[in-house]
Amino acid sequence: MTLDIAQVYGQIEAMATDVKARQADYGQKFDFALQTISIISDNQEQLDRKIQNARTTWLVAGLKEKIGVRRPLKTCPDNFIVVASDGSHIDVDRHQSAHLFLLNIGLVQLQYGNAPDACFLSIPSLYFSADELSIRSQDGRQAPLEGPLLGIKRGVEECRYLADRVCEIDTHLPMVALIDGSLIMWGLVGQRYEDFVIDQLLVNGFLKQLDRFAVLNQRNQTAIASYISFPRSTDVVNVLRVQLCPYDPVDCDKYCKGKFEGRECDRVGGLLDRVLFGELLSQGERSALFSSSSSIVEKYGSHQHQVCFFYVKLDEEVARVEVPLWVADNKVLLDLVHSAIVDQCNRGFGYPVALSEAHEQAVVTGADREQFWNLVDRVLNEGNISLQHSLKQTSKRVKWI
Repeated sequence: MTLDIAQVYGQIEAMATDVKARQADYGQKFDFALQTISIISDNQEQLDRKIQNARTTWLVAGLKEKIGVRRPLKTCPDNFIVVASDGSHIDVDRHQSAHLFLLNIGLVQLQYGNAPDACFLSIPSLYFSADELSIRSQDGRQAPLEGPLLGIKRGVEECRYLADRVCEIDTHLPMVALIDGSLIMWGLVGQRYEDFVIDQLLVNGFLKQLDRFAVLNQRNQTAIASYISFPRSTDVVNVLRVQLCPYDPVDCDKYCKGKFEGRECDRVGGLLDRVLFGELLSQGERSALFSSSSSIVEKYGSHQHQVCFFYVKLDEEVARVEVPLWVADNKVLLDLVHSAIVDQCNRGFGYPVALSEAHEQAVVTGADREQFWNLVDRVLNEGNISLQHSLKQTSKRVKWI
């Protein structure tokens, strides 16, 4: 049975009518947001205090610069290197004959200038031993590496391979290391993972890799950044919500619990940061710097790895770029990240070409997955290794009618 598109058509028309109505409301909120920013610029110190004392049910960006600041694009160095990583994986599948997972990490190194060069790598790794398939504590507790937790593990490995590659490059050229997505480990937010899981993935995993980049920067100009295309963040808009709140200190649970309309802050509610900066910024400019107030960032411990971010206006979109504090506090590194990312997007049809190529090296297609599991079954059969598998998987391969 295929989708009956005729039955969906009327619902699509109703959706279009709803979108049109919301766009009109969106325009009014947008105009009011711009007015609020101009008011904030005159007295930001008072807002800083209000943010620090606020108890909100949403993330509010920390202000590291004047909120309306626009930073112009600097010229890229004549000679520089961009290294990027991305990953894909084949998850544990309880319907298959073998209990295992595969990570495939794509790495790309692009050198620009007098001696242009390029390197493309795809690194697949199979995990199948008992020690590899779960995270274990010293007292015997364990958490299986599958589903969302495996996605977090993959992110750590992407960063580790990226650091390994940068360490291998013998150069005095400035370098930018790029990761697709966020430096904030959102997968750990709101989840009831035990401390030993967070310690291994975050403290002894991701943060150790960030430490390596900070050390590498002492050798030559080396910055790490993450790139988020078409972001849906509202951290900066939420700064405006704090400004508009009539209560001081702001306390959402105390004053507005269960109240979903009629609040003063709703006058900018629903706006996205990228829309705001799409109007405020000119082509190539970046916004002010902000810091993240995510609960997981508080676990990062080391002050130098506090996650900061800015927005940059490109040809086709406004992107969010995240950097650790040691990059944000170094004007040379920050300008390097800004200029390199804009240059990469200009070369890559609106998206950093190094990240695009890293994705191509890492991607695992549906055909790849089928071929992979067929190979696993064949090798097991040739070794006379008999393992049970789900009949559900078999039924998917058989056409009954």
